[in-house]
This record gives sequence, C-alpha cells and structure tokens, in this order.
Amino acid sequence: MPQGILCNNRPVNSKERIMELMGDAGGKKYYKEMETLDVSHDDLGALIKKTCKSRIRTWLEICNHCGLCADSCFFYLTNNKDPKQTPSYKIQSTLGELVRRKGKVDAAFMINAMDTAWGKCTCCNRCGLYCPHGIDMGAMFSYLRGLLFSQGFVPYELKIGSGMHRVYRGQMDVTTEDWVDTCEWMADEYGVDYPGLEIPIDKPNADIIYTLNAREPKFYPEDVAEMAILFQMAGENWTVPSVGWEETSLTMFAGDWEGCKMQVETVYDAIERLKPKRMVVTECGHAYRGTVVEGPYYAGLESGKTPIETLHYVEWVAEALREGKIKIDPAKKIKEPVTIQDACNYVRNGGLEKCTREIASYLCEEVIEMEPHGEHAFCCGGGGGLNGLARYGPERKIGFKNKRDQVLATGCKFVLTPCHNCWDAIRDMEEAYHIGIKWSFLKPLLIKAAIMPDHMKLKEE
Repeated sequence: MPQGILCNNRPVNSKERIMELMGDAGGKKYYKEMETLDVSHDDLGALIKKTCKSRIRTWLEICNHCGLCADSCFFYLTNNKDPKQTPSYKIQSTLGELVRRKGKVDAAFMINAMDTAWGKCTCCNRCGLYCPHGIDMGAMFSYLRGLLFSQGFVPYELKIGSGMHRVYRGQMDVTTEDWVDTCEWMADEYGVDYPGLEIPIDKPNADIIYTLNAREPKFYPEDVAEMAILFQMAGENWTVPSVGWEETSLTMFAGDWEGCKMQVETVYDAIERLKPKRMVVTECGHAYRGTVVEGPYYAGLESGKTPIETLHYVEWVAEALREGKIKIDPAKKIKEPVTIQDACNYVRNGGLEKCTREIASYLCEEVIEMEPHGEHAFCCGGGGGLNGLARYGPERKIGFKNKRDQVLATGCKFVLTPCHNCWDAIRDMEEAYHIGIKWSFLKPLLIKAAIMPDHMKLKEE
C-alpha cells in the first residue's frame, strides 16, 4: 500500500519525525501526498467491524432526518443554513457511508470526510442536546476521526500534535527539565512580590496535585505563577508532578486512540506515584474532557472515574471563595458589565455551569448572560482542535460570526473565558471582526481583586 513520506498511516513516534513534519511549512507537501494516499479497504473494514458496535450503528439507523439538530449548529447558522451543514447530513454522508460501504472508499472520499470531521464540526455536542433520539453526534464524529487517523487522513497540525504527545507526553515539546526549570524560575520571579512563594514539585501525599496545559509553561509561564499564588493565598497543601503534569490531549482531537491511552496513563501514573488526595485541572475544557471525562475509558478503568477525585479549576475556585480561603475586596470587584463564555467540555459535557456563575458573583458587579448560555451555550467556534488548523481558517472565521453576535447582543465589552480554546477563539474573533472587547482567564482577575493575606504581604523595610 503506497504511503507518502510525510502523509501516511504511521503514528509519529520520534522527535526526528516531528521535526521532519514541521519542516513542511503549512503542510503543503503533506496534503499533496494525501491526495494519492491509498486506503487499505481490508484494514479499514476490519477496524469498523471490530470497533463500530451497536450504539453507533443504532444511532446511524434511528436518525429520522427530522432536522431538529440543524439550528443547534453554529456552522449551519453562519453558513446561510446550508442543508449540507446540518449535523445529521454531515455524519450520514461520512461515517454513515463508511460503515455502509464497509471501508471500501477512496482517498477523495476520505479527504472529504476529514474536511467535514475537523472543518465543519467541533464535537461540541450541542446538536445531541436537541436530538429527539438522544444521538450523540460528538461521539460519532470522534469515532469518525479515529477511523480517518488510522488511514493517515488527519489534518497536518494534529498529526504533529499527536506525535508531540507520544514523544513528550504533551502537546508541546516541553521536556521534564524545561518544566522543572520553568517552575523554579516562576517561583523565584514572583517570589519578589509574594514572599515565600513556592511551586512544590513531586511532593508526596499533598492535598492537591495540579495538572495543566503545556501551553502555559511553553508560552504563558505567568499562568503557572498565578496558580501558585492562589494556592498559597488559600493555604493549600499542593504539588505538581515532574512527569505527568500535562492534562491536554491533542491525541483526542486527532483520533489517535492509542495516543490517548498513552497520554492519560502518564497523568494517572503521577497520581499513583505521589498519592495526592485530589487533582485540580487548569482553566481548560478539553484537558478536563480528555483526562477526566474520557480519560478513564482510554485507560480502561472500569469505574469510569479518575483514580482520585478531580476538580476543574472553576470548581476549586468556587469552593475556595465559598469557604473563605480566598476573599475578594468589594472595592476591587469588576465594575463594568461582564459576560461569560461557557466552555462546551466542562459546562455542557461536564455540568459545571453553576461554578462559573458562583465565582462571578464574588468577582463581578454585573453579569449579563449570552443567550443561550449554560448547557445550551454555543461553541466558541474554536473547539475540537479547530483553533490550530490552518486548512480550515476560512470556515473558522465564518463560524465566529455566531459568537460575535452573541457577545454584541449583551452589550458587554468584557468576556470571562476560563478555557484555553475559548480564550483563543474569543481573541481571534476580536482580531477578525474588531468589535472592541477584552477577555481574560480567571487567575489574574482573582489575584487583582483578592484581599492579600498577611502571610503573603511584603514586610515593611
């Protein structure tokens, strides 16, 4: 079966292969090779037979094409209600056909399926909320991505991202040495203003093990310091692991099922090694989904739960405010009206809508909700890996119109975005449409508004 040099059905398992792919600027050669990539009908058919069980087959059969999923999809709404953007059409014309044909399709079909699975769906699963049969379209598109990945039909950036997780156990090339050095650097840097600031590494039996997004040490190291400040402010007994600190999973976005297992087991191994009481996940929706919601199944845990109790960051903050571990100075509350971007993966798919509102009640004087919001909220327009895929930049920009209009309807100029993908999408939406807004994670806002406890105040000279 002919395979390309860059585009092929082999997972990326070495630093050399990552560098080779990254040398192909924008994936031009990669996508050119994809056009002539052979599809192994035997392998694909066998994989479908082995993995496409009764649940997905039933969903494909019971869809009655009622169209109730159409208005739930921001791609459908922002593309002039094109019938081909209806979620049921998108899945039936791709996964449905793959199953019906038992994998006997060509490269052109697979490329179209790839462009649909990653360029026309963010796996936000809002459509599943409105389906009268309860069809989980997000699960089906995730499954479709896995079939495509097995044959090498995966967007260029996610082929690299999958390799990063396999080689570095993170979406960025952050080594253990880089990570530890960043923690020490941030503790020293911010310790000037916050006496005694520490970022404990590999501390056994801590009350909290904190896991995060590789983009933080790679590009936003201040985020690591801000979390340390808040934990110290709250008097928490906490730690970060030297290995197994990365919560995100581009392997999940890529459909790399084996890579998903490898990634999440690294985190669970850190839990077993350090034996903390609870885990707290950073401000990231897909990290929460990849390690907390889906992770136990990737790892084969029969309980369907993480090895220890796990909280998303908004859960921990709401708890800390409620218990008085962190106190907000009323004079420092945000005065201007604020709206909240609900992350699909920990709100609709994680049920944590109330936590963000509870935090906002302490932090903000006025919250004006987008409509709809909470579990009914629309995707930011950048989830499911779409944020980083250059091939689908035009589709993404069109999709932003929905969130743009939602924000404009509130009249707010400030958007709370406690999720990395949402933060990126709101930023890029502003760059595309210039509606004059600002946006922020929760950490810097909390530090700015908090009453500093005595043990963290600078001593007068």
